[in-house]
Amino acid sequence: MALSYKRATLDDLEMLTETRIEVLRAANNLDGSVDMTEVKKQSYDYYKKALSDETHIAYLVFDENVFAGAGGISFFRVMPTFHNPTGTKAYIMNMYTQPDYRRKGIAYKILDFLVSEAKEKGISAISLEATRMGRPLYEKYGFIKMNDEMELPG
Repeated sequence: MALSYKRATLDDLEMLTETRIEVLRAANNLDGSVDMTEVKKQSYDYYKKALSDETHIAYLVFDENVFAGAGGISFFRVMPTFHNPTGTKAYIMNMYTQPDYRRKGIAYKILDFLVSEAKEKGISAISLEATRMGRPLYEKYGFIKMNDEMELPG
């Protein structure tokens, strides 16, 4: 297994969009009969804008030419607070590893890349929504449970 981790660019729009749909189908138990046309179009538009202005960073993982996994992080600003005076936050999303590649450290490594990207931007307020399957990974990394979200303390 020769894994390569690639920070996504605009050249990867199709792959990112297809991966997003795959993640949404898996997370929501949707089969191929569910129409995802509008979500696919909006996801493509989102990636095109957000990769251009760097409000989103994504990583793709390949085993030679085979897609093995992906993950992304979005950056946004809310009203400043005492604990977050800049109001800048990061949200990890679209974490996915193909079934044949699970339990090999791929998601942990992607997560580490994403958290590092946020910290390089000076962002310590990092959150995500965890599926039941993903929760152990995020807890191992240091995220703490909130109601439906988890947060990595600064």
